[in-house]
Amino acid sequence: MKIAMLGTGYVGLVSGVCFSDFGHEVVCVDKDPRKIEMLERGEVPIFEPGLDALLAKNVEAGRLSFTRDLKSALDGAEAVFIAVGTPTRRGDGHADLTYVMAAAEEIAKTADHYIVVVTKSTVPVGTNRKVQEVIAAANPALEFDVASNPEFLREGAAIDDFMKPDRVVVGVESERATGVMEEIYRPLYLRDFPIVTTDLESAEMIKYAANAFLATKITFINEIAALCEKVGADVKQVSKGMGLDGRIGNKFLHAGPGYGGSCFPKDTKALARIGQEYASPMRITEAVISINEEIKRRMIEKLRDLCDGSFNGKAIAVLGVTFKPNTDDMRDAPALTIVPALVGGGATVTVVDPEGRREGEEALPGVHWEEDAYAAVDGADAVVILTEWNEFRALDLKRMAGSMRHARMADLRNIYSASAARSAGFESYASIGRGREDEILSS
Repeated sequence: MKIAMLGTGYVGLVSGVCFSDFGHEVVCVDKDPRKIEMLERGEVPIFEPGLDALLAKNVEAGRLSFTRDLKSALDGAEAVFIAVGTPTRRGDGHADLTYVMAAAEEIAKTADHYIVVVTKSTVPVGTNRKVQEVIAAANPALEFDVASNPEFLREGAAIDDFMKPDRVVVGVESERATGVMEEIYRPLYLRDFPIVTTDLESAEMIKYAANAFLATKITFINEIAALCEKVGADVKQVSKGMGLDGRIGNKFLHAGPGYGGSCFPKDTKALARIGQEYASPMRITEAVISINEEIKRRMIEKLRDLCDGSFNGKAIAVLGVTFKPNTDDMRDAPALTIVPALVGGGATVTVVDPEGRREGEEALPGVHWEEDAYAAVDGADAVVILTEWNEFRALDLKRMAGSMRHARMADLRNIYSASAARSAGFESYASIGRGREDEILSS
């Protein structure tokens, strides 16, 4: 089957490459000539483990190609996926559907045969109905169906998530379109992965509800962590005890400096906005959004306490600025709140991140960059672990402490322990939600 994929951002590129690996002929379309030129050279504009090799394999097999020409991409295609951006709209928190609707209109004016238009972008409930209207108005003679196929890809594990999904959600309304979608996902049907076939509105809502719930779990454990610090409990043990309950599960129960990334911040805001529009307030989601911002600010105060009440004149090393490991994505990362506060407070900040520098140099002005954690901490007054990259999980703490002007650590991912820091020579250590543990160095 031939598939056209509109958009070569994170979702579109990963989906297009993986569909081609299913055996389909996939043409990825983008208006950005720089992206298309990069992809034609075999260069991947985003960092996702394994994506470059899978792309090269399918290009070589003749199943994957890239173009700016929508007409050639749609020629003979049975389905076209819309995988363009839906950023948060300034002012009202709603998802900006400008690119989605523009893509729908362009498809309508270009297609000349029956085609299934599949919305892969995350869109508010009711968007696929609007896509139908836009296409029908732009080309009344076109025979088409619209389907909703939200993505559930974790950055850093996207290929595995696509190939071995917890579920695939398909919103569809005709038997003909159902048949096309079944053929597209036939390799997963044959391996008995769950396929949830439902109506358009339910498919749209599943995506938002799932992300809002996961964001809620993260925010809940972060609130519990703050209480643990007050009462002397250990949030890691609390998380373990909670997670062993099968009704709760252990995923997304790791305390940290707040959630970020391309999905949770945007999707929680959009869901809250949808609730307001339909006079059905999403009070839990609204609270999650607010508390997540408070958590980031609380991290700043934790660091200020570690630095004797002031950042002014301090040299601070920050390890990791992407919102999570195994990605170069910095969208809504806690670092975008925390690092500017350090710089604004008068600190000299040195940053290390295995993949974040390309975006970080523009997003974090006024900081210095190093390629090595040991170089970053040399002469520093404090070190902050902000992203739990594997490179930061087995550092030589004794070497670090010995090279610092003041050996102080803020471990905002709970990678190490106060006892390990003390043994290595650190004079101060702060983590999240481990009040009694951290007292080892503060007493």
